[in-house]
Amino acid sequence: MLDEGPTGFEGGMTAKKYMRITQTSKPTATRDLQKLVDLNVLKVEGDGRSTSYQINFLD
Repeated sequence: MLDEGPTGFEGGMTAKKYMRITQTSKPTATRDLQKLVDLNVLKVEGDGRSTSYQINFLD
């Protein structure tokens, strides 16, 4: 995601993409992504099944 700059992955990072990349379960993926949101590394877009995460580039 960082290599792609502010646009990140097309459609952002999702739990499903994260699970595929890291070979983790859905609970682990959502927990990891939520931790990155809590650390202000990622920001959430959408909700429910359409939740995606973008890099939170601070201006």
